[in-house]
Amino acid sequence: MAREIRIEIDDEQYEQLEREAHQLHEDPTVYAGRVLADGLNKARFLDGCAQFLATPEMREEFARRFGPQPGPSATAA
Repeated sequence: MAREIRIEIDDEQYEQLEREAHQLHEDPTVYAGRVLADGLNKARFLDGCAQFLATPEMREEFARRFGPQPGPSATAA
């Protein structure tokens, strides 16, 4: 279910938002919602990563499974 949220930003930020939306041929309101959702999703992802790594022995297990060596799909630069 979608909910409405109202935020206030200064004129300079709003003008930047409008420019970016215009470059992508999007409505500024829709673009602002997407940018906000993307930021929240990134924050949730990073928080989840931090919690995962804070779990006892999880960092060692992760390193053991994925280690420093490149995987089979890695290519030399």
